[in-house]
Amino acid sequence: MKGREAKTTLTAKLLEAVDLALGGDWQGAHLIAQDHEGHEIANWIHAVAHRMEGDLDNARYWYQRCNRQLREETSVQAELREIRTALTE
Repeated sequence: MKGREAKTTLTAKLLEAVDLALGGDWQGAHLIAQDHEGHEIANWIHAVAHRMEGDLDNARYWYQRCNRQLREETSVQAELREIRTALTE
């Protein structure tokens, strides 16, 4: 049960990061993502936060960490919705 609770808590925190980012608070999202460095979706949120910041070199680094690529043709909002879907499936 403890493992499931930890996963639920992590998912809730990452969803909070997505909500913060959707609201324009990339710094708040970044802080949560940093706290969970190494988790694939946290790294993805980290990448998007740097994209929102305008630091594309750093964003590309974090996209590589989660085996993704920066897709400039995809809006940040659309990408955050993709992350939300990944967290809730």
